[in-house]
Amino acid sequence: MLKILGSIIELVSIIIFPFVVLIRTAVYLHVEEKLIPWACIAGGVSFTAILIFLYLTIFYGRLSKKNRPSFKTKFLVAFFIVGIYSAHGLFYISSDNFKSADLRDEIRKVHPILRLSVSTIAHLDKKLIITDGDRQPEDYIKMGLPSKKHSLHYKQSNGYAHAIDLRTNGRYELRNFFVRIYFKLMGFQTLRHVGTDDHLHVSLKSHDRPYSK
Repeated sequence: MLKILGSIIELVSIIIFPFVVLIRTAVYLHVEEKLIPWACIAGGVSFTAILIFLYLTIFYGRLSKKNRPSFKTKFLVAFFIVGIYSAHGLFYISSDNFKSADLRDEIRKVHPILRLSVSTIAHLDKKLIITDGDRQPEDYIKMGLPSKKHSLHYKQSNGYAHAIDLRTNGRYELRNFFVRIYFKLMGFQTLRHVGTDDHLHVSLKSHDRPYSK
């Protein structure tokens, strides 16, 4: 039984690993190389496609020594898989994962790396709820909060907001803990805001405001 469980965990890890690499590579290119948003995504996609290509090469190598797909075919299949996954994650997040319908349009104003990371964890946590994304200074006043000068919810010079808020109220703390760990491992900054408006604040480093969260 333990052997079967170990095999299942190993298989799941192998399947998930490329998509972890996709996000982590994109974050690295943003933070360290300071590339523009879509160049970071393209770099992550390219690196992950190479990894998927290696997977396909090993898989077909073990399966049969005859009728193997060509190098070009395997590479195109790898890029197709990663490209479809990325496009889906960047431009589609289920309406069930938003606090309100307005946020579905607002999420397009959030940095694509952050959008991709949220859509990825949403596949595993179906009850994940995004409560906030892009903001304007006057939004804080409307909520009865002091206006902030350097919030990463504001649009940065690259045209995107660098922060989102996730609901923590009404959820198991263990679930909140694992979500926070996931984002930290992916290279994001996280802050737990407690009180009447308890939520998890997740942000991507802004080179405009490197010390803001």
